[in-house]
Formats: sequence, structure tokens, C-alpha cells
Amino acid sequence: MRLGLNLGYQTAWTTPADHLAMAREADRLGYSVLWAAEAYGSDTVSMLGWMAGQTERIDLGAAVMQIPARTPAMTAMTAATLDTLSGGRFRLGLGVSGPQVSEGWHGVRFAKPLGRTREYVDVVRLALARQPVSYQGEHYELPLPGGAGKALKLGFHPLRSDIPVYLAAVGPKNLELAGEIADGWLAIFFAPDAAGDHLAHIEAGRAKAGKDLTGFDVVASVPVVIGDDLDACADVIRPYAALYVGGMGSREQNFYNALAVRMGYAAEAKVVQDLYLSRQPREAAAAVPRDFIERTSIIGTREQVVRRIREYASAGVGTLSISPYVGDLKSGLDTLRIVAEAYQESGVAS
Repeated sequence: MRLGLNLGYQTAWTTPADHLAMAREADRLGYSVLWAAEAYGSDTVSMLGWMAGQTERIDLGAAVMQIPARTPAMTAMTAATLDTLSGGRFRLGLGVSGPQVSEGWHGVRFAKPLGRTREYVDVVRLALARQPVSYQGEHYELPLPGGAGKALKLGFHPLRSDIPVYLAAVGPKNLELAGEIADGWLAIFFAPDAAGDHLAHIEAGRAKAGKDLTGFDVVASVPVVIGDDLDACADVIRPYAALYVGGMGSREQNFYNALAVRMGYAAEAKVVQDLYLSRQPREAAAAVPRDFIERTSIIGTREQVVRRIREYASAGVGTLSISPYVGDLKSGLDTLRIVAEAYQESGVAS
């Protein structure tokens, strides 16, 4: 198992300079990859392009580039460019986002996300291989019929044509799709004790493609808070969990709430959602069970960090991407170093 750093996206309490400092420290410490995210604020591509020129060895991952935000050809152009600029260090993570962002921000209907994702990846890979992009699907048709368009191919020779593709997936069908068409899975709220349920769907998808899990990268994005007081550590993560379980989507369609239900928190997930959608985020955060936080995060002392790293490795995680939940840059850098030391002590390095 390898270590990664998930920087997320820019918020009111972060700065690009702080993110760059974290990225450079992770690079120095031997982390394998850093991931940058986007929702409807800072974008992934700009952040990774900026960091590409100021890091040396660490891979640069999009977690994720939103499918409704770009045409597949634009994504292929961007992936090829970032990979070439960085000397072959780019990893392409893709996701359909959710109905609120897709339809409210990008103006793209959310319907049939699995079919759209499959065709999108097809076109991206076709373009990266420098093949003429001729594709007739339900969701993408290139060139458009009856017009002046022609089947073009990527206009320069990228460093790699086989840039690894990752899918952000939560539900069972999307997990199966990730196993079938992707090189890795970007997981959220990954609990090692529940890994078997998730990996069964991944394995089913791999089997469809005539493959097994060999070489498939399970990437768990895991919040980390170092401290002696577990209650205090959990309280730092609770607002994040409440946002996703309670507010990331509507009452009728929230993938993270559904995940919490499948993990055994049906009653608790309903309370969190009811409070969050009633504009009571603090109360929603307080209602997140500590058990849910402990199962899906790394909290506690250095010794507990070592134990949890081993649990994630035993659960089949290929890349443990930590998200330090801290209040300042120094604490973030300290967390990176503590986790790197615990990782070496755990004996799971690959």
C-alpha cells in the first residue's frame, strides 16, 4: 500500500500557498500521489498545473475532473497536456458529480450517469491513443451527423497514451462499472471492516472485462486528526461527514446518505439529513455517530494511526490518501510527517 495526499479544493479557510506547501512536503516525504478536487469553486486542472512545475516526483491526481464540466475530447487534451508537462505523473480521476451541481452549475442533465460515464471514458481513451475520434453512442456522437465536422485526432504526441483512469464511485452499479472500465476506484467513507461488500462489486466488474483485481488501485480518501482525545478528534471531522450525509444532494437523491444506510446507519443518517436540510448544520454534525467517524477516518495517537494503516492495507487499499483535518499549515505539515513515520512503522510499504 502507498500513501497519498488529498488536498480537496480551495475553501474560505485555505490558500493556494498552503496547499502548495503541503504538496511539496508530501513530495519530500515520499508520498506517491497528491489529489486535487473541484465542485463549483476552484478547479482541479489549474491547481494541478500549478503544482506540476513545483514538485518533482509525486504523481498528480484529479479527484475528480467533473464529467459534466468538460467534453470528453477536452478532458483528453487536458490529461495529455498535464501528463506531458509533469513528465508522466498525471492520474485522471473522473466523476459525474451530483444532480444539484450537474444541472444547477453546469446545465447538464444528470440522467443515465452510468451510460454517460462509460461512453465518456471510451472517447477519452480513443483521443489519448491518437485515433481519429469517431464515436456513435447514445450520449456522445462524434463527429455530429449532417454537419461540417470531421473525425480529428489529438494534435500532438503525448508522453503516454495509457494515462490511468480512476472513477469516483459510491453505489453498487457504479462500483461495478469502475471495476470494468477503470484502472482504479476513488473511494469516500471507506470503512476497512466493510471493504468486502465494496470489492465484491469491483470484482464483478473486473470479471466482465476478463480481469481480476491485479493492478487495480483502490484509493481510499481518509480524514486524519492526530490527538489523544478521540471525542475531540471526531468533532473536527463531524461537520464534513454531516455535509455529505446530510446535505450533499436532495432528500430524494443523496448517494452518501444511501452509503451510510448500507453501512448500518439508517436511523442516524435520517436524523443527520433532516437536521441539515432544516438548516441546522451544527446539530446535524453533532448527530453523526462517533462510530461512523472511527470506521471511516483515522483519529487518535500515533500508535492508533499505525494500527489503522495496517487495517486499510489488509482491506485491500492500494493507495491510502489522507486528508489532514487541521486548523493551520504547521499542523498539516506535522500530520503529514506523523503519518509518513507511522506508515514506515506499520510495515505495509510497497
